[in-house]
Amino acid sequence: MNNLKPTRMARHVTEIDLAWLNERGVRAVLADVDNTVVGWHSEDVPEEIILWVEGILGEGIGFCLVSNTRNPKRLERLAARFGVKFVPGNAGKPGAAGYLKALELLGASASEAVMIGDQLFTDVYGANKLGIATVLVNPLTPKEFIGTKVVSRTLEKLILRGENARPT
Repeated sequence: MNNLKPTRMARHVTEIDLAWLNERGVRAVLADVDNTVVGWHSEDVPEEIILWVEGILGEGIGFCLVSNTRNPKRLERLAARFGVKFVPGNAGKPGAAGYLKALELLGASASEAVMIGDQLFTDVYGANKLGIATVLVNPLTPKEFIGTKVVSRTLEKLILRGENARPT
C-alpha cells in the first residue's frame, strides 16, 4: 500500500511551487498528460500551466511528458507546445520503462525526480516503485476514459478516504 501513497497532493499542478521542488533537490519533473496538464484527449493547454512549465524550465529543471496515450502524434505536438521532452509512444505506466526513459532523457536519477499525475494506479504507483517522489493532483476535467472513471476513481476514493482524501 505504501506505493499507492503520494509524496504530496495538490489540487492543480500550478500549486506545486518552485520552492518545494528546489528544497527536494529536484532536477527532473515527469508529468502525466491527460487530466494533469491538459484535459482528457485535449490539446488546449491552459495558459497558467504553460507559465508554470516555463517557470520550471527557467529554474534549469528538466521536464518530460510521460503518458499512456494511444495518440503519439498528439503527445509530440503537446511536448512541442510546452517546449519539453517526452517519452515517445505509450509509456506503459505503471511499468518502469517509461519512467526510466524519461529519467534517461533528462539525465537524472530517481532521487532527483518527481512524477506529477492524476491517477494513483498508474502515475503514483509506478513512480513510487522506482523511488521517484510523487504528487497526486485532482483531474483537470471530469471527462475521462470510462474504465478510469468507473473502476480507478472508485478504488482511489477508498484508498484516499479520511485524512488522505484528495484535496478539493
